[in-house]
Amino acid sequence: MKYIVLIFISLACFIRTKADNPSEFVEVYETYMVDLMPQFPGGDIAMMKFINRERKYPREAYHDGIEGRVRCSFVVNEDGRISNVSVLRSVEKSLDDEAIRIISEMPHWEAGEINNQPVPVYYILSIPFRK
Repeated sequence: MKYIVLIFISLACFIRTKADNPSEFVEVYETYMVDLMPQFPGGDIAMMKFINRERKYPREAYHDGIEGRVRCSFVVNEDGRISNVSVLRSVEKSLDDEAIRIISEMPHWEAGEINNQPVPVYYILSIPFRK
């Protein structure tokens, strides 16, 4: 009975997210479940440099003094591609759209792993916008 419960708990830890095709779902792992976390090429410092270099503050939002952090989620796939980018916490539509664009244009990441096998991993990242 113990083994059945453990198998059920393991299966319940998957996240089901819509695939690029809206009629499909993809099962992905949470970050706490993987042995090796997915990583932006070059690490966190390289990721912040990428975000700062690519970010184009929307003109009207800048002039209106709109600031904040857009919290996004996405999946780092087994091959390192980014997919299923969505906004979890919005600031303003133009900032949300810019955050999605930045994440969507990221280079391939180093995939997360379980038992030395690449797996899709659900990831959350905030993109800051401040004057």
